[in-house]
Amino acid sequence: MPERNIDFGKFGARGIKGSDAVIRQLDDLAGGIVTPVTVKRGLMARLHYLTKTDHSLAAAKDAGLAVTDRTLQAWLEGTRWPSKANLERIDAAYRTVRRRNVARHLLARLNREGRGTRVEIHPLNQSQVARSLQRVVGYRTMNVRCWDRIVEAWAAGDVQGLDHEWTTDVLPDLGSQWGQYEYVTNIGFAA
Repeated sequence: MPERNIDFGKFGARGIKGSDAVIRQLDDLAGGIVTPVTVKRGLMARLHYLTKTDHSLAAAKDAGLAVTDRTLQAWLEGTRWPSKANLERIDAAYRTVRRRNVARHLLARLNREGRGTRVEIHPLNQSQVARSLQRVVGYRTMNVRCWDRIVEAWAAGDVQGLDHEWTTDVLPDLGSQWGQYEYVTNIGFAA
């Protein structure tokens, strides 16, 4: 595949993988509980979300929240506080279940009945690169019409799959210089 960056940042360029920026943007669009899990309010909100229905509780257990019902009840009543490792598991299970729950709605918003969503790609930061090594990379916009596999990979937590979809299905639509946008400072879209 042309233009795949092997030694990104070797000359001082800064940025993140475009697929990571897409994940961050999809997480923002999915919304959710903002209060950190380390605060009682954030913990209780996540626990209530994960235990609201039998389906969500089963999904939480599938996502890695492996505690007994007794321990879970003690956390909900506030008589016990989860360990740091369990707080991380609760937060990870919440994000996983939330992604699964909103994926269908988010997919419909992004696809917009085949019209797609406009994506803004902000190029990598070359301010620390020597002038002779800098390349001309500008701000780009494009319309992504099919989000199915991207949202599916995001909902499943498949970072490699999402990266593959982004770099092989979406970025080549930018033309012959698509490889210059593998790393970016930001990717923005709203649905």
